[in-house]
Amino acid sequence: MSSRPVVEVRRSARRRRTVAAFREGDKIIIMMPARTSRSEEQRLVAEMIERIQRREERLERRGPRASDGALMSRATQLSSQHLEGRAKPATVTWVTNMGQRWGSCTPTDATIRISHRLRTMPDWVLDYVLVHELSHLLVAGHSPEFWAWVDRYPRTERAKGFLEGVALSSQWPVEGEPELEPSVSSLPGGSLAGPAGLSAEPELAAAPPASTSPDESRLF
Repeated sequence: MSSRPVVEVRRSARRRRTVAAFREGDKIIIMMPARTSRSEEQRLVAEMIERIQRREERLERRGPRASDGALMSRATQLSSQHLEGRAKPATVTWVTNMGQRWGSCTPTDATIRISHRLRTMPDWVLDYVLVHELSHLLVAGHSPEFWAWVDRYPRTERAKGFLEGVALSSQWPVEGEPELEPSVSSLPGGSLAGPAGLSAEPELAAAPPASTSPDESRLF
């Protein structure tokens, strides 16, 4: 994460004291009061980028994000918890070549691939994608039977909404559109780091601000 990401600063007169930052597609969005000086803006931007990147690096080193073996262990655990242990993948691996997918499964050889972009997302989102792909080892298509298995994961609807929001904000296809490769199940998507926010005393937030309509917006 050494390269500087694309940053968009959004200023708003409605924002009085707080400053917030979150991922939106491949960009980091930083929201601040309209009265913030340019010099203060530069300081805040640098500080918030550093905080977000540190958080992402910590996430990538923990739990199932640490390695393919750890990801496989988590998938096996989720199969046992939600799919009666019936989904038995041969391999579950992190990959970096998914442009518009969150994950994919090839039922014929029981292999599952998970986009590296999920490394920085909330645990319950990663778990949903794993359950989704594991369910394809039981049912190949997206039939009612398939969704009955997926819906055993209690945060399915919340995670779907999270990922669909990312896809829509980045103008990618949303789940349910025809797949290009019928033999491979896929979840369209893109990149989003777990949203982070900063206030007057910078703190990480659980989600981006509810309203992001700026009075002024610019990229740099």
